[in-house]
Amino acid sequence: MWIFGYGSLIWDPGFDPAERALARLPDYERSFCLRSLVHRGTPEAPGLVLALDAGPGGCSGVAYSVRKGQEDDVMAYLRARELVTSAYLERWVPVDLEDGRRVTAVTYVIDRHHDQYCGGLTAEEQAAIIAQSTGGRGPNRDYLYNTSAHLGELGIPDSALDALAARVRELTS
Repeated sequence: MWIFGYGSLIWDPGFDPAERALARLPDYERSFCLRSLVHRGTPEAPGLVLALDAGPGGCSGVAYSVRKGQEDDVMAYLRARELVTSAYLERWVPVDLEDGRRVTAVTYVIDRHHDQYCGGLTAEEQAAIIAQSTGGRGPNRDYLYNTSAHLGELGIPDSALDALAARVRELTS
């Protein structure tokens, strides 16, 4: 069983994988299009977190192979973490690994019909929200900075995310 990570799962998968590989998911793009009411914001002051939104660009991230016998535990953990407000939809999707293999992986995509969906925010609107929000897992900006830094360390370019991180740093310094 494989898991595809595109945001915090890249730097905090929450389980010990059997294998980790750079991967690409077609037909979805990484986007700050989900209002966070728990982990990086509150119902009174929502933050923003990444989601996979349908789009032609594709998304590069990390795929993790789950150790044999741990599938049920990993899925229970991920569902408790990712489906806390039902804004994500759990999907089994084809993912291309850097070594040429194609695997089917579990990932979480945005439900565009959910009231937490907020696609179409400008970069400046995103920066303003991220700069001020904090939730149960800490400041929203830390989530952005960690994701941007880890993508860079992995050699996965995301210029929009890097520019957003730079703007949030300006707003918070």
